[in-house]
Amino acid sequence: MNNQQKDHILNFLEKGIRFDGRKLDEYRKIKIEKGFSENAEGSSKVSIGNTEVLAGVKMSVMEPYPDTPDEGTMMINVELLPLSSPNFEPGPPGIQAIELARVVDRGIRESKTIDTKKLCIKKGEKVWSIIVDVCPINDDGNLFDASALAVVAALQDTKMPSYNGKVVDYKKKTKDALPLNLKKIPTSCTVSKIGNHFIVDPVSEEEEKVEARLTVEIEEDGTLCALQKGGDNPLTAEDIDKMVGIGIEKSKELKKLL
Repeated sequence: MNNQQKDHILNFLEKGIRFDGRKLDEYRKIKIEKGFSENAEGSSKVSIGNTEVLAGVKMSVMEPYPDTPDEGTMMINVELLPLSSPNFEPGPPGIQAIELARVVDRGIRESKTIDTKKLCIKKGEKVWSIIVDVCPINDDGNLFDASALAVVAALQDTKMPSYNGKVVDYKKKTKDALPLNLKKIPTSCTVSKIGNHFIVDPVSEEEEKVEARLTVEIEEDGTLCALQKGGDNPLTAEDIDKMVGIGIEKSKELKKLL
């Protein structure tokens, strides 16, 4: 981004608005579609403005880890395809994909969204494994919040496949199939700092100017369950306090969408 464009963004922020007309703490239009894929146990498509993300849930049976013999597992994978942004390259997951997966995973894990003990089939022998694949199809900024919404929506949409003790039958998904047991529905709001200003839901041009960001993970009752700092610049205690406050307030809007 050239200096003229940077100054343009900062000049608007000084006036309390964004160059696309939004307020500093205003999200673009958010749309959540569940049941996007028939081949997944659960799926969703989330749009925040022009940013679009798909999420799909697949379940399988595996042996539990030795230290958690009565608990199932969950893993989140992110694939950043070149078709969604010219900044992404083909090949194995890079730093951006790994960070995105870890931030989204932390919100689900720390809020204890999934009752992993309910995923136990036979202690020490068989448990359910949940893998959530996240794939942005267009990146126009704020993949963190879009991906977090997509994962939670896909988990809400998930139906348990049938298992007879030997074989998992993925074809027997009916209206009577049991949903995945979710204990909580967390929301994730990423607050970004540009200069002395704090904004939510940056578009790609704004993201290039972001100096630091803080992803705030909130449980349904407003409890703070996780924080993840990103960006090159440090944050003061005052910055963090302001950003957490914004995240808690905006999470109320996001919660209604889920």
